[in-house]
Amino acid sequence: MDNSLDDYLDNHYIHRSNWLRAAVLGANDGILSTASLAIGVATASDFREPIILATVAGLVAGALSMAAGEYVSVSSQTDVEKADIDREKQELKEMPELELQRLTEIYEKRGLKKETAMLVAKELTAYDALGTHVRDELGINEIAQAKPFQAAWTSGIAFSTGGLLPLFVTLFAPINFMEYLLYAFAILFLVILGILSAKMGGSNIIKAIFRITFWGTAAMGLTALVGYLFGVSLA
Repeated sequence: MDNSLDDYLDNHYIHRSNWLRAAVLGANDGILSTASLAIGVATASDFREPIILATVAGLVAGALSMAAGEYVSVSSQTDVEKADIDREKQELKEMPELELQRLTEIYEKRGLKKETAMLVAKELTAYDALGTHVRDELGINEIAQAKPFQAAWTSGIAFSTGGLLPLFVTLFAPINFMEYLLYAFAILFLVILGILSAKMGGSNIIKAIFRITFWGTAAMGLTALVGYLFGVSLA
């Protein structure tokens, strides 16, 4: 074969799961929360300035909050992974035979005969004991491993990009139809995001579009309702 194993694996979508999840979450939240905030203020105001001010404030606060939240949450996952790896190192030193037996049982449950499972466990242990246990016993691998900085950076940039789109609408849309145009463009942006995320993740496009537009409509509709029920004229 001309292509290497790495090239073959690169063609699979799972390698994109970490950053794609953060990017889709950030962009979706940026579009949805910023548009919802703008719609809520637009339903209670006849002036453009309060709408723009609220949208900019929501965009900045949301981007920073998203990045910080992703970093903290993924860092917590990293701490758990490191603690488990350290515990596994200690167990390999103190009870190597028991660890070998655990590994053998894992391979048996995956369909290998006992003799084959024991042989595989011994050979992999001799090659890389810790790496084998981290991968097969703890389920931690390079693809699924938590990456706090990547998640934070991706989410923050994606939120900012998504939030800028509703902001442009507040800058240029006619004030009399502001909330309706915000909703229409937000749905359009969400549909585009759904298509892109489905294509990049190799999933069903129709499902992605339906999921993202349904919850987007619900969020913006409820926010508009709050604006109508509790809003006052913002002069």
